[in-house]
Amino acid sequence: MASTPNGLARIETHGAKTKKHENGICHDDSSAPVRAQTIDELHSLQRKRSAPTTPIKDGASSPFAAALSEEERQRQQLQSISASLASLTRETGPKVVRGDPARKGEAAAKGAPSPHPQPVHHHHPHVTPTIAVSDSSLKFTHVLYNLSPAELYEQAIKYEKGSFITSTGALATLSGAKTGRSPRDKRIVKDEASAQELWWGKGSPNIEMDEHTFLTNRERAVDYLNSLDKVFVNDQFLNWDTENRIKVRIISARAYHSLFMHNMCIRPTEEELEEFGTPDFTIYNAGQFPCNRYTHYMTSSTSVDINLARREMVILGTQYAGEMKKGLFGVMHYLMPRRGILSLHSGCNMGKQGDVALFFGLSGTGKTTLSTDHNRLLIGDDEHCWSDTGVSNIEGGCYAKCIDLSQEKEPDIWNAIKFGTVLENVVFDEHTREVDYTDKSVTENTRAAYPIEYIPNAKIPCVGPHPKNVILLACDAFGVLPPVSKLNLPQTMYHFISGYTALVAGTEDGIKEPQATFSACFGAAFIMLHPTKYAAMLAEKMQKYGATGWLVNTGWSGGRYGVGKRIRLPYTRKIIDAIHSGELLTANYKKTEVFGLEIPTEIDGIPSEILDPINTWTDKGAYKETLLKLAGLFKKNFEVFANYKIGGDSSLTDKILAAGPNF
Repeated sequence: MASTPNGLARIETHGAKTKKHENGICHDDSSAPVRAQTIDELHSLQRKRSAPTTPIKDGASSPFAAALSEEERQRQQLQSISASLASLTRETGPKVVRGDPARKGEAAAKGAPSPHPQPVHHHHPHVTPTIAVSDSSLKFTHVLYNLSPAELYEQAIKYEKGSFITSTGALATLSGAKTGRSPRDKRIVKDEASAQELWWGKGSPNIEMDEHTFLTNRERAVDYLNSLDKVFVNDQFLNWDTENRIKVRIISARAYHSLFMHNMCIRPTEEELEEFGTPDFTIYNAGQFPCNRYTHYMTSSTSVDINLARREMVILGTQYAGEMKKGLFGVMHYLMPRRGILSLHSGCNMGKQGDVALFFGLSGTGKTTLSTDHNRLLIGDDEHCWSDTGVSNIEGGCYAKCIDLSQEKEPDIWNAIKFGTVLENVVFDEHTREVDYTDKSVTENTRAAYPIEYIPNAKIPCVGPHPKNVILLACDAFGVLPPVSKLNLPQTMYHFISGYTALVAGTEDGIKEPQATFSACFGAAFIMLHPTKYAAMLAEKMQKYGATGWLVNTGWSGGRYGVGKRIRLPYTRKIIDAIHSGELLTANYKKTEVFGLEIPTEIDGIPSEILDPINTWTDKGAYKETLLKLAGLFKKNFEVFANYKIGGDSSLTDKILAAGPNF
């Protein structure tokens, strides 16, 4: 072996001298050097371009793809985004380029052209600009377009304070000062058309604003978004019924918002994105920036504004992501009925024989628990459409409450909280990152947003045939409603419009009393039209397709809260199973007093005495007194709907009123 000048043996690493490696012993672990000259270039080699997720059928490319080069397709896509971000007072939209501004060095290392030489912007054809040049017109806005969950994780963790990866892989994030919706700050433009179509006045959730105020807020939101180095853009769909789906574009400033909507809306394939074109509806989420409180109609620094004519929504002063989800739901409550499609705030599942059931119910009624059934496929947990072809889920994900979540009570939700899921406002161990779902330090309204395919028995695509059963759930803390009642069509309409449940609330002296809660159509905060219009559409579809209505009480029996006991969950599950199987269609029935409900005299596996609530009360006088009290609350709540005529005369309205309590 050769020696070095200092007398030490020279180490040989190449060539024939390293013969020991022929005997299975290798002293040389070197390999060919990487094809990179800089660390940025090395990092660029980690990532390769994504292939389309949808294979082209029959080996042929789509007509759109064949006509356009990739460069031209991206140019048109950016031009569409520039048009969305355009100020209405300037001649052109902002100069937009694709990519993260923090990765400009990586692009150069990879040999890609710099994004700055050829920005894309949109020209207004009929606008006289009031400002010829502005600072925003001199800068570039980088567009992070339809990023994957992994990319959005990186953006959130790097740039958004309060973003962490939990022990199960979910992204924990904070929604800022607002941890719930702001219904008093939500407004809809009242123009000539919406003044006639929408429900306004007493009892309505719709608060009016004028066109000028909307445009003022839109300008504020667009200017804020254009002032940023980058914005997130999601192009997605609503409604799994492909004949009636809506194209939505969400422009936001936070990775949290982009990932939330990635999960909650329907995710397009690469092929569908190529043909996406102009969106049907656009959200401008500038929630980190407040509205101007001196602007007309503004009562706080928060404003959530919808303009149905422009098909736009503007969010200022709240970072709570649920505003986007429920804002779009409200839009669907307007758009779908115009097509003869009923939009519904409900859960939906399907049996092995193709029998579909709709579940309506307010918080605490057991809607999530009862609609999640391992023997049935889940079509969706919250928002649906009922068209002439059947039911379809509006969304592509689930938005579940997390407070007091446990693996034993809600295993499907528990297991869905993994990589890709957004966890809002939860508290976790600073070292292990394990979430404490009982901790309410930030808010009681902790939530998880995840794709629906995270639920093992989800039906993909989320569509089904016409429902056979429409189940209205009520948690009656007064203890006077029967565990189950079969409803005729007018009764179904009456109880659907009422949207009743009872909550238990504490009083100052510590005594807890039931409090009746009514929410029209089981979702009053989101409906656009008068509740009777949705009820009439529901009755029409039930009659046309042979669905049966049911009122199921998951609340108390044998007395009101504090006296009686809550109806056992196994009994309620047996009732739901009997509805699904058709057993209750052939049961014997009798009618109750006051509410006039048809109740079965016998159900297999359930004590017959609990089916009629009067049997479970020891104090019959107290039962009748409480029954009349609840009936009075129903009547008082229904006064706001009593004078509304459906159709050319008031006959249907009269039938609905007659279906309520009589005493």
